[in-house]
Amino acid sequence: MGIRITGTGLFHPTETISNEELAVSLNAYVEQYNQDNAEKIASGELEELRGSSAEFIEKASGIKSRYVIEKSGILDPTRLRPRLSERSNDELSLQAEWGVIAAKQAMENAGVTAEDIDVVILACSNMQRAYPAVAIEIQSALGIQGYAYDMNVACSAATFGLKQAADAIRSGARRVLLVNVEITSGHLDYRNRDCHFIFGDVATASIIEETTTKTGFEILDIHLFTQFSNNIRNNFGFLNRSEDAVVDDKLFRQDGRKVFKDVCPLVAKIINAQLEKMQLTANDIKRFWLHQANANMNELILKYVAGKDTDLSRAPIILDEFANTSSAGVIIALHRTGHEVNDGEYGVISSFGAGYSVGSIVVQKHVA
Repeated sequence: MGIRITGTGLFHPTETISNEELAVSLNAYVEQYNQDNAEKIASGELEELRGSSAEFIEKASGIKSRYVIEKSGILDPTRLRPRLSERSNDELSLQAEWGVIAAKQAMENAGVTAEDIDVVILACSNMQRAYPAVAIEIQSALGIQGYAYDMNVACSAATFGLKQAADAIRSGARRVLLVNVEITSGHLDYRNRDCHFIFGDVATASIIEETTTKTGFEILDIHLFTQFSNNIRNNFGFLNRSEDAVVDDKLFRQDGRKVFKDVCPLVAKIINAQLEKMQLTANDIKRFWLHQANANMNELILKYVAGKDTDLSRAPIILDEFANTSSAGVIIALHRTGHEVNDGEYGVISSFGAGYSVGSIVVQKHVA
């Protein structure tokens, strides 16, 4: 019996924002900021802000557009954040609502019902609240018995969640529902030229079960790695109000150049070592489903692993449409392109991000 990913689901909002729209919004904010602070900028007390362009964004990241929960507030240069209405405690939370939609699709694709599932895991970069766990809310909305919990390993949460799912099955659970709901526009600083374009909003879900009779991707090997770094950080937390903290600082921040330099060789080293341990080579891998943060990063990692002349289509890119969707990106790539892998062929699911954290999973396609 092998543990397989037998179904995936994907939900995204209908509204999109192009690079052109983002640049216009940022540039309007920058122009007003520089005008309002002209004297301080002239004296050297403040730095002049720089604008952006669609061309810069695409060249730096490979991103062309992103799905967002609410467009007008993000593009309003006097607001630069989504306009959302707070829901009552008796209503399904926004994060749970998206998770339920993606979960139902994954369950349908796997041919399972709520009665077949024992565990629900919500793994993502930010939770809508501290408690009760949103995973338990999703569990309740779907009518699933057993237990549920939230976990956070930032952009690596999907692969770390798959490890927890596989371990739960080894401990006796029949099936696990893994959900990744990333409403990233809520923690992105749209005033910051270096990161305002990075993220998009989405939800994914996966069904993991032990089977020999269903089509799916068997999990053959999992390697997890963490190493502390401040280069990707979000300081939002429950102590902020007690610290009289500056709210502006409690959003996503990263030093992109350092992340690129550190993470690309690290991920490639982990994948190469994992394949060697399994007596596989890069040529044995049909698809590399890499974290969808930056197209340039994925190209470099693929070349480190498979050689500089390798076909870049072996590492599918979905971030041009979705942008960086944090933990959900690798599942979107698998969901969209898993059909390209034939019976018996291998794939690698690898996510990486804040922590630093890296998760790499070797899978094999089985067609019933």
